[in-house]
Amino acid sequence: MTRWSAVVLRRPWLVLLLAAGVVVVAGLWGSTVGDRLGAGGYADPGSESMQVEELVDEHFGRQSPDVVAVYTAPPGASLDDIGPRVQEQLDTLDPALLSRPAVTPWNTPAAGPYLRSVTGDRALALVFAAGDENQRLASYPAIADRLNVAGVPTELTGFAAVADSVNTRSERDLLRAEALSLPLTLLVLVLVFGGLVAAALPVAVGVLAILGALACLRLVAAFTEVNVFAVNIATLLSLGLAIDYGLFVVSRYREELGSADPVTALSRTLATAGRTIAFSALLLVCAFAGTLVFPQASLRSLGFGAMAAVVTAATMSLTVLPAALALLGHRIGAGSWRRDAFGRGQARAARFWGRVTRIVLARRVLVATSITGVLLILAVPVLGVKLTDIDHTALPAGDPARVAVERVAAEFPAAGSGVVVVARGTGGRAPAAVAVEGLRREIAAVVDVAAVVVAGTRDDVTLLKAQLSVPDRSRAAMTVLDRIRAIDGPDGVEVLLGGESAVTSDGVDAIVARFPLMVAIMALATFVLLLIAFGSVLLPVKAVLVAALSLGATFGILTWVFQDGHLAGVLGVSTGPLAAGMAVLVVAVVFGLSTDYEVFLISRMVEEHRRGGDTEGAVLAGAVHTGRVVTAAAALLILVTGAFTLSSLTPMRFLGIGMIVALVIDATLVRMLLVPALVALMGRANWWPWAGPAAAPSRPPDAVGARSLP
Repeated sequence: MTRWSAVVLRRPWLVLLLAAGVVVVAGLWGSTVGDRLGAGGYADPGSESMQVEELVDEHFGRQSPDVVAVYTAPPGASLDDIGPRVQEQLDTLDPALLSRPAVTPWNTPAAGPYLRSVTGDRALALVFAAGDENQRLASYPAIADRLNVAGVPTELTGFAAVADSVNTRSERDLLRAEALSLPLTLLVLVLVFGGLVAAALPVAVGVLAILGALACLRLVAAFTEVNVFAVNIATLLSLGLAIDYGLFVVSRYREELGSADPVTALSRTLATAGRTIAFSALLLVCAFAGTLVFPQASLRSLGFGAMAAVVTAATMSLTVLPAALALLGHRIGAGSWRRDAFGRGQARAARFWGRVTRIVLARRVLVATSITGVLLILAVPVLGVKLTDIDHTALPAGDPARVAVERVAAEFPAAGSGVVVVARGTGGRAPAAVAVEGLRREIAAVVDVAAVVVAGTRDDVTLLKAQLSVPDRSRAAMTVLDRIRAIDGPDGVEVLLGGESAVTSDGVDAIVARFPLMVAIMALATFVLLLIAFGSVLLPVKAVLVAALSLGATFGILTWVFQDGHLAGVLGVSTGPLAAGMAVLVVAVVFGLSTDYEVFLISRMVEEHRRGGDTEGAVLAGAVHTGRVVTAAAALLILVTGAFTLSSLTPMRFLGIGMIVALVIDATLVRMLLVPALVALMGRANWWPWAGPAAAPSRPPDAVGARSLP
């Protein structure tokens, strides 16, 4: 950082204009990233269920419709009365958008019983779009526009309709979150810094970080599939982390200005806060890189979005921000309502954190054991966690697409995908009829299987469809799936299972199987990087264990709310099994942020100890110097993520509430109490083998509470 600070100080205008200019141009290019993102990628492409889908598509044509139109006969009319009008409207669909003609009870008599409701007043039309998954989703608006029939109440559902509704709400919620969080964040920063100029810098860096993250996502989308939710994650974390990093840099710079000229202050700031931010960003990138081990493109997309946010936030904080500080110098305090507003705030915070930390040091054993116990108790609900995939329940209860899904499930039980069974003969021969009939009877005998039909044989593949008496994707459907899997197939016949429930089950299984690898990557990367940063063995081990405690407590609360239903009515969220993909993302974010704040706190303790202080003095100095800024950083990130709790989408609320819970736990129980107590308990062992006092301190130690933030 010494060389970089020299570059910034020598050419601040060049660094500022070059970095900001490149990001703005890249951001304009990346602003069209939405046109290149998909809405799919939730399935495991190598799973058995996807193999079934490929076999069925190849031999029988695709069985799962992209759009399902629900037509209701108006009062005084029957389904047969509206049939010609519906069919006439369906004939206006552009054939280029379809892989085959729409299926209705009027043009496909054999499907009539399955496509008419049990009440006899509603009928379904199944529409199969052409192209791959993203192309089919892109054609949904044009298809939907031609499905409404004048005078006939029409509802649209199916995968494309649900995905379109989710994407539309996601984009709207993102704009609303930004509109709410930016002005509130600026207001809080003004209160923290006591002036407008200093407060505006982190916000400006946050805006530049968003532009850079969008450009990164567009670049990634040119080489691999990226899900639309990546934009939400990139925007959320870019703004939050850039403001956090900006807060640390500006705070340290203003602290250093109290005893040094602007040139020296900026050099010290980059050597301390700048170095810490670089390590913090590297830690977060490693944490989010763990998502790349999953086969689902949607999960990898969330990782790409998060990593893009971290890289751009850190880059802007170490280029544009230092250059701006070099140009401003002492004018960083301009716009303050009183000359000493920042210093007074620092003094008050130092007194408060000094009192709190001294109490913790005096009762370190009690604090460490009691806080650990509280976190473990909060984590207990995790033991009963159940996982699923994102489906129509991500939408609010009154959303038209969700209402239509629930109507189809209730009134058209035979129209669900159920369990698709492929019986594949060996040696290129079709399975024997006797073997197929035996398999059909065994499946039909399974509890909650309503009926099993043989849909046909092509080449060496026979297709069977098991209709269930329980909803697709439900826990009951998963149980039925397990029972069917337990059936021993006929000799010489390979039995494969597909359908919506199987896709969900295989996806969750893939996440559960790869999750330990993700955690191992995060933990190992954290240990190695903190070992390099601190020169200590025990401090990185403690950081990983504390992050695990914080993570467990956070997920315990999320399980208690989103799965068990406590406070669900107050928060307005749908209850049920947790979406596995969002759970993975929250794990990465919470683990990353937990170690992020750990870096800022412990680095200050190590800095004090290396200047000759004992362990208690280092703990006290570290807590006093970082307490205010870490608390302010957590509060600002809560503001940014809190806007997402207003989202109408349950996954976004899950993410927003999860981050708020994690930040509150981390900024209070963990950073204020647990970490100081544990470091004090470990004593001299904290500094083994390389974190001991330096031979000659670079400058005299500061009085506790006087100066120097991380």
